[in-house]
Amino acid sequence: MTPVTAALATDVPAAPVARRDWFLLPVIGLVTIVVLAVSMELIARRVLSTTTTSIEDCLVLREPGTGIRGIPNSVCTEKIMESPLVEYRLDGAGFRSAPISKPKAEGVFRIVLIGSSLAIGERVPVEQTLATLLPADLARRSGRRIELYNEGMAYGFPRNAALRFDAALAADPDLILWLLTPTDIEKIRFDITTMAYNTPAASDGSVSQLKNAILDRIRKGGGTIVVGNALRHWLYELQSQRQYVQAYLLNKSEDSEAGFLRATLSADWAARVRELGAYAAEIDAKAHAAGVPVIATLTPNRAQAAMISLGEWPAGFDPYRLSRELRSEITRSGGLFVDILPGFRSLPRPEQFFLPLDGHPDAAGHAALAGLLAKAIVSAVPELRATGAPSGDSLRRK
Repeated sequence: MTPVTAALATDVPAAPVARRDWFLLPVIGLVTIVVLAVSMELIARRVLSTTTTSIEDCLVLREPGTGIRGIPNSVCTEKIMESPLVEYRLDGAGFRSAPISKPKAEGVFRIVLIGSSLAIGERVPVEQTLATLLPADLARRSGRRIELYNEGMAYGFPRNAALRFDAALAADPDLILWLLTPTDIEKIRFDITTMAYNTPAASDGSVSQLKNAILDRIRKGGGTIVVGNALRHWLYELQSQRQYVQAYLLNKSEDSEAGFLRATLSADWAARVRELGAYAAEIDAKAHAAGVPVIATLTPNRAQAAMISLGEWPAGFDPYRLSRELRSEITRSGGLFVDILPGFRSLPRPEQFFLPLDGHPDAAGHAALAGLLAKAIVSAVPELRATGAPSGDSLRRK
């Protein structure tokens, strides 16, 4: 730059910023942010769409005398953010099950399945559920004709299972299979009249309740912000096993929903296990009187499956602890317990068999569980260990 041009450059004053620019620049920035946010939200809503209908449309939730039950011959559909569109088609007794022969056909070994959302197959098309896959796997391993009647029920936690156990016996089973999950123990005190999820809370006129009512109305009108959950969903899928386990256990108290993973159960979790034992004793007493064996098993949640597959976990935790406690309670009253948790040691990344946010197993998870259960049941039930075994009547208790 020559001295002349340098002098000219220093002599030219900078152009002043117009007043309208002080207004327009922030507005343009704000509009850009809003457009990006709305675009991301619309994309998330399209990818992770939901329905306004759910399985609850097929249920009776508020009759204390009967327990939570399905509406006979009802049909409803449901899609949450992470699941496909699922149809729930209930039979004449209110169960999501294929029909069974009455009376039972000669040579058929009949299993009645009880439990909660896992048993009924929430979030999964019926043809991909454990209840559909398990009989074929058992038949292949045993050479027997296997028939399964699914009496699993949404919110069918242990209290409800005990309350409606007579229906399981009425199906003339050779074996009753009780699927338990950590949520069943966490919700052991679930009360169908005061805790049913579609029961409106009484209004006390508080500001907090008014705010919740407004937010609920917005959600029902499609106003839920989806993009945050979408980002969490994809983050969980991208995490390594170790990262996921560490994040899941971080800052979780001993009485939280992750408390069952502690090496020593808290007093509250220990009390819940004892309450399960009381329901198991009630169920087993009825089963014993009818001469029908009951096999219970614990299926893991997402974090528990990851810990077992990883083969290591932080000090003070033990993913097998709850299973050992449940075995003790269930066998004390004469029930049978099979442990399928060790099978997750050989499954790579089994946490990917669960919906990251919702927590229910997906179709791949149901297939994995059916395989593990079939192997465990054949090992535990003499009548299913060899081709040409005698009728299931020989398994009945004397």
